[in-house]
Amino acid sequence: MAIKATIFKAQLQLADMDRNVYGDIAVTIARHPSEADERMMIRVLALALGWPANTTEGTLELAKDMWQPDEPALWHKNYSDEILHWVEVGQPDEKRLMKASGRARKVSLFAFQSSTAVWWNTVASKLTRAQNLTVWQIPTEQSQALATLAKRTMQLQISVQDGTTWINDGDQTIEITPVKLMGPD
Repeated sequence: MAIKATIFKAQLQLADMDRNVYGDIAVTIARHPSEADERMMIRVLALALGWPANTTEGTLELAKDMWQPDEPALWHKNYSDEILHWVEVGQPDEKRLMKASGRARKVSLFAFQSSTAVWWNTVASKLTRAQNLTVWQIPTEQSQALATLAKRTMQLQISVQDGTTWINDGDQTIEITPVKLMGPD
C-alpha cells in the first residue's frame, strides 16, 4: 500500500511592496511523503513571490512535480491552458529547465540546497539561451529557518520590500533575501 500525501493548509497574507501585489491567498498543500518541510516551505515562498499582480488570467498554483515528472512545482496557466509561469524548486538538470523555457512564457527556479554553488557552476553555461529563465538562490540557513514555520495549519504574513522577504507566523519572523543568479533585470 502506497503512503499518501500529507495535507497542509496555509493562509497567506501577502504584501509585496516591490511589485505592488497584495492579497489573501488560501492554499492547500499535498506534501509528497518524500518531501521535506524545507522544500515544501520553499514552494510556499515561491507561490508568494510569484503571485501575479493581475489575476484575470488565473493564478499561480501548486502542481504535482513529485508525482508527475512533466509538471513543475508550481505553475500559472491561463484559461486557455497556456503556461504563463513555470516554477521549479531545487536543482533540476538543464534539460528540464530548457524544456520549461520552451513551454512557458516565464520560468523561475528557486534553489536552496547547500550544494547550489557546485550545481550552478555545472549548469549555468548551458542555460544562457533561456532568455525567460530567472534563477534564485535562497541561502541555506534562511531556507532551513523557513522550514521551522511548517505546520499542518499555517497563517503566514509575508512582506516583501527592497528584495527582502519577511515571513511571520505570529510567533517568529524569518527573513529571506533571495540572490539572483540569472535572469532579466
